[in-house]
Amino acid sequence: MEENIFLKQNRLPLMKSRIDHEVKGEQEVSSFKIASKIRDYMMLIKFSLSFMVVFSAVISYLLAPKVVEYNWKMIILLFVAGFLVTGSANAVNQVVEKDTDALMKRTAKRPVASGRMSAGEGWTFAVIAGLAGVIILAYFFNILSASIAAISWFIYAFMYTPLKKISAISVLVGAVPGALPCLIGWAAGQDELSAGGWILFAIQFFWQFPHFWAIAWIAHNDYSKAGFKLMPSVEGPTKYSAIQSVIYSLVLVPVGVLPYLSGMSGMVSFWILLAANLSMVWLSVRLYRKMTVSAARSVMFGSYIYLAVVLLALLGDKNVLMG
Repeated sequence: MEENIFLKQNRLPLMKSRIDHEVKGEQEVSSFKIASKIRDYMMLIKFSLSFMVVFSAVISYLLAPKVVEYNWKMIILLFVAGFLVTGSANAVNQVVEKDTDALMKRTAKRPVASGRMSAGEGWTFAVIAGLAGVIILAYFFNILSASIAAISWFIYAFMYTPLKKISAISVLVGAVPGALPCLIGWAAGQDELSAGGWILFAIQFFWQFPHFWAIAWIAHNDYSKAGFKLMPSVEGPTKYSAIQSVIYSLVLVPVGVLPYLSGMSGMVSFWILLAANLSMVWLSVRLYRKMTVSAARSVMFGSYIYLAVVLLALLGDKNVLMG
């Protein structure tokens, strides 16, 4: 009897240790699943792309003349609403293109394409996020900005996405929702679509062509495998495709003068925009001369820097002009 009690007393710490180990293991597995699900949703909304899009919307909002102070509550609300709408459109894109994404090396690991997330879950997120984003814009800002966001969502999800397999005209169609965040932000701050908003739209619209064609140049083999037709030339990365990038980069030069001519910015941003636009022209000309993936990659990274520099220069100049 005493031996049994002794044995039981010795087993208790062992059993407790085993239970603690199992509980700890379950917690680690649960934490891993949560972290994995978060990563999947980050990929579903294309976090980096969404951030860049929302960045342009927020800066455009702050550039609106009626916005004379940084109201962080409104800035955060616009950021969240923009992320929800953009993330929703990207989610629809991935659900619709799950089969073609699975064929491409750069997209095969996306959650829906890889099977880690069902198409139903993707659609559910897209609908809820899209509606929530539009409602936030309508309630806290105005119906105009909400309507533009809804139009942008529709064009990207249901016009640009299916067109990618039909014709390179999809790039032109996709450039519209790609530039509409500027109008969304401007309308949210200004309560109207005035000249300044359209100028910002024009800058981001024309910027997208050398930017996107550089990406399509780099990923041409992947895109061709999936049946996407995104380059200006049916033959892909050719001199003709490169010269199109040069042409649209050249268009950015006079468009970049419009903020100064319209009075929405001063001389400081005028010179910064001119330098940025000439840099884009130079990078595109370099692509035309070299015809290499390396040169296309320079255009791609240069265009990322370009957009941030241009928008921040305009915002900085507005702050200077306002004193």
